[in-house]
Amino acid sequence: MHVMIEEVILSFDFGIKKIGVALGNTLTFESRPLEIIRSEKNSVRFDRIDFLLREWGVDHVIIGLPLNKDGSDQEMTSRCRRFANQIKGRFNVKVDFIDERYSSIEAQALLSKNDILEDAVAAAVILKDYLINIKNDLYSR
Repeated sequence: MHVMIEEVILSFDFGIKKIGVALGNTLTFESRPLEIIRSEKNSVRFDRIDFLLREWGVDHVIIGLPLNKDGSDQEMTSRCRRFANQIKGRFNVKVDFIDERYSSIEAQALLSKNDILEDAVAAAVILKDYLINIKNDLYSR
């Protein structure tokens, strides 16, 4: 039997103007929208990320990787990778990516048109997809 170590996971839906944030774990395999970081200033963004990592005792970060429909990189892909490298370097936390091509569409389907939490819900969808993948891997062994 394979035993999984419980991890608290923070997920980001990265954007230039705002970053959606979600929280989940590998005990319940659930995710939930947490907040939206609304600042273009890196100092403000990373101060808030530092707070969230410490507040929730985060072990692992998942970042939605924006790709074109065919799976190739787009303009935001390199910015997102740079964001991930900064998180890894500043906070010494494990960082992984998951394809986010359809997370915003799924988030929009879950919300009303004017819902201010869209980016946080997109982050929760990204994290849910990651958790489903590891849960399936765990139970297929």
